[in-house]
Amino acid sequence: MALNEGQEEIHVLMVTLTAQGHLNPMLRLAKRLVDEGLHVTLATTQFGCHRILKAVTTTTTTTDATNFISGIRLLSFPDGFNLDYDRGANLDHYMESLAKAGPLNLSNLIKQHYHHIKLSCIISNPFVSWAVDAALENGIPCAMLWIQPCSLYAIYYRFYKLNQFPTTLISNMIIELPGLPLLHTEDLPSFLLPSNSFGGVFKLLSDMFETIKKYKWVLANSFFELEKEAIESMTELCPIRPVGPLVPPLLLDQHQSLDVGIEMKKPDETSLDWLNKQRPHSVIYVSFGSLAVLSAKTMEAIATALKNTKHPFLWVVKTAGQLPLGFEEETKTQGLIIPWSLQTKVLAHPSIACFITHCGWNSMLEALVAGVPMIAYPQWSDQPTNAKLVVDVFKVGLKLKPGPNGVISNEDIEECITQMLSGPEFEGFKKNAAVLKQAACEAVTSGGSSERNIRLFVNEIARRS
Repeated sequence: MALNEGQEEIHVLMVTLTAQGHLNPMLRLAKRLVDEGLHVTLATTQFGCHRILKAVTTTTTTTDATNFISGIRLLSFPDGFNLDYDRGANLDHYMESLAKAGPLNLSNLIKQHYHHIKLSCIISNPFVSWAVDAALENGIPCAMLWIQPCSLYAIYYRFYKLNQFPTTLISNMIIELPGLPLLHTEDLPSFLLPSNSFGGVFKLLSDMFETIKKYKWVLANSFFELEKEAIESMTELCPIRPVGPLVPPLLLDQHQSLDVGIEMKKPDETSLDWLNKQRPHSVIYVSFGSLAVLSAKTMEAIATALKNTKHPFLWVVKTAGQLPLGFEEETKTQGLIIPWSLQTKVLAHPSIACFITHCGWNSMLEALVAGVPMIAYPQWSDQPTNAKLVVDVFKVGLKLKPGPNGVISNEDIEECITQMLSGPEFEGFKKNAAVLKQAACEAVTSGGSSERNIRLFVNEIARRS
């Protein structure tokens, strides 16, 4: 249901960084709002805008040099660093500097581009939480798009806001929180642990939850049927509204041409031809996202396990030289190794049997919506909790557990693969994955839970305009 003819135009400004896991959910929500008749602008740093325009080949440019992506206007603001500055070299310093400069620079962008147009809402995400200050300074209500599971939102809220579990954690601690499974220390997000080396992110989340009431709405890249208990547990505290899954349309039985997501890395397209030659539900897909760097011992364990199972495999290995010597030659008739994949099409391919994953939320959502069971090997951030959800809440997979030396063994990987593909839980994993796939598709169709939440959000913005 789009806005009624003659109704006043509604303008929304979205603010994000351009890490792929941050950018694409924002773009897909933006596309949904455009489909509802809203005028949507995405604002990011000048460096981020440069990355987007470099990655997008279908960008159209108007005569006033304003860039558009599928009807979404793209604007930028300075982050205080040169384009050639390595923003990942000292992430804490960069995020701290951006938090200081961001509100003023965003406020200047608003004054420059919206001096004669009323902005009805600003939507940010947790990693640019300072945008709420620019919004309030300009008298604009602000929403947040939470880009991790609603379960993580519930955990962080109870940690930072309610102090419901201690900050000094011990290894054998069990934490019981409403709407969530029993959590051990190893199941918590890494930013809460004493071993966390990203103090800036800890502070960012702390500051955000201390001022969470500044947000008029908290939206989420999830869907109600997936995280019902966690979502309901927040109803009386600080409600969160799922509007997802904000995943590629192909996975939701829609046409892929409708997608506005951006690939920041060039994917290898040969894998699809290779997958076409494999038997249905036979291929083990292995990918650990764009950031994780695995140790040589871990890579060797995975390689040995894949070789020993004799199942066909598709393995995303980002950097040449990470594999054991001779492995690629030894397995050239069994598997395919590529630097980056067309993950949406890979997960949707009928030959895929299971997904060995780091449990980044975007990858997990894509696998859930594709109906693909998972073997979880989490690394950091929200991933340990996401792995817990895979096993104990969604019940669509197993988790690899490192040994005393912190490294997984090839025997454990082989055992997980065997259980996933032919063990007693095999049929249950497939059935649960299929049920969640159906629920995800229903959530975004007319009358579905996420579709209703988007329309409710649009109607509330419209009433304030």
